[in-house]
Amino acid sequence: MTPPRHSTPPGTDRAVGLRRPDPPQGDPGAKGRTTAWLHCFAGIAGDMVLGALLDAGADLDEVLGLLRRIPISGWDLRVDPVLRGGVACTRAVVSASDDVVVRTHAHIIGLVSEARLPERVRSRALAVFDALATVEGTLHRRPPGQVHFHEVGGHDAVIDVVGTAAALEILGVDDLVASPIATGTGMVRTAHGLLPNPAPAVLRLLRGIPTYGRETSVELTTPTGAAIVASLCRAFGPMPPMTIACVGFGAGARELDDLPNCTQVVIGAAEPGPPNDGGQPIVVLETNVDDATGEQLAYALNRLLDAGAHDAWVTANVMKKGRPGHTVHVLADPALVGPLRETLRQTTRTLGVRAVRAERWPVARTVSEVEVAGVTVRMKVADGRAKPEFDDLLAVARRSGLPIDEAASRAQEAWRRDHGGDAPTSSRSWATPGDDPEPA
Repeated sequence: MTPPRHSTPPGTDRAVGLRRPDPPQGDPGAKGRTTAWLHCFAGIAGDMVLGALLDAGADLDEVLGLLRRIPISGWDLRVDPVLRGGVACTRAVVSASDDVVVRTHAHIIGLVSEARLPERVRSRALAVFDALATVEGTLHRRPPGQVHFHEVGGHDAVIDVVGTAAALEILGVDDLVASPIATGTGMVRTAHGLLPNPAPAVLRLLRGIPTYGRETSVELTTPTGAAIVASLCRAFGPMPPMTIACVGFGAGARELDDLPNCTQVVIGAAEPGPPNDGGQPIVVLETNVDDATGEQLAYALNRLLDAGAHDAWVTANVMKKGRPGHTVHVLADPALVGPLRETLRQTTRTLGVRAVRAERWPVARTVSEVEVAGVTVRMKVADGRAKPEFDDLLAVARRSGLPIDEAASRAQEAWRRDHGGDAPTSSRSWATPGDDPEPA
C-alpha cells in the first residue's frame, strides 16, 4: 500500500513549514480563501481529524516540528496506511507513557502557551480545550479553570489537538466547515464509568450543530472530535462550493461492519455559492394567539427554551376582525419539531401550529468565566467578541452596588486581561439571557 503523500501545498514556505501571512479576514466563503470541509459520516475524533489532514498532504515532519515545541516528553506520533471499508486511509497513532495523567485546564493552557506556537495554531488549540473545559465544568459543576481532564488531558489528546491545529496551518486552511455529525448508540466506558453513547459531553458540545444517530454501539464521535467541530467550524452542511486541491481520509482505531470508519477532509479554494449554501437546517414554528396574557406568553417562551428550542420570541400583530394578538415564533432543530410543537400547543392553548423550513449560519461560540466584585460572570465568546451575561451583571450590581455599565466594563477588561488582550470585545455592553453573539 502506498504511504500517504506529504507534499507542501501551494502558498507554503518549506523553510519554516508555515503558511505565508494570512490574507485579510473576510467571509468564510470569500473566493480564494482556503476551506476545509470535514465529512463526518462515521463521526469524528481527534486522531481521525489529524490522520485525515496528514493524508491530505500536511507534512509529517513539519507537524512534528511544531509538536516538539510543547514542553512534554514521552510521546511519539506515527502514521500508518490502513484500509477502512476498502478505503485507503491514514491512521495517526500516538504512543505515550502517561496513560493515567490528569491535567487541569490551566495546565493545558500553560503547556500550549509555553510552546511558542504560531498564533493561529495556538488560538485554535486553546479554543478546542476551552470548549472541552466549559462543557466538563458544566457537567461536573465547577469553574472551567478547575476542570480536571481525564481522557482529554493525556499526551495523546494534547498531540491530537495541537497536531490538528498545526496541520491546518501547514495546509494553509483559513476556514473549516463540516457535514452533520454522526453518533453511535448504546454505552461507552470512560474514566467516569459507563456512560450513554453519545456521551453527555459530546451532546453538550454539539448543541446547535446538526447531528444524527447510527445503529452502531461504537463511540463514533468523541469529546475531542466534537470540541474540534464546535470550536473551529464556521458552518455545517453539504460540501461548500470550492475548487478541490486535496482530499484525505483519517482512520478510526477499528474496522466496522456497516461503514468505513474514517473522517474525510476536502480542502480547496472557496468559490462563490448561493446565499443559502452550507447553512444549518432549521424549522421555524409559529402560531397566532389572541387570548393569552403577558404572563402566559412569558411562561410559554421559557418552556420552549427549556425544551430545546434554539430561540423563541413573540411579536405583536392585528388579527382578523381587528383583534390585537401575538405570534409566537420558535427556532427549532428539525429533530425536535414534534416535542416543541406539543409544548407550544400546551402552553398557548392554540388550535394550530404552522412550520417553515429554513437555514441558519450560527457562529461557533464558547463560554468563559471571569470574576467581578467576587461574583463569577459568564462571558459568551464568539468570533473575536466577548460579552458578559446580563443575569450575572445583575448579580454583581446587587452585591456591589456597581452600575450595570460599570460591571460590564470590568468584566470585559478582566476577560481581555486573562486572554492577553488579543481579541476585541463587542461594541455592545452585555448579552441578555439567551442572546447570541450573531443573530441566527
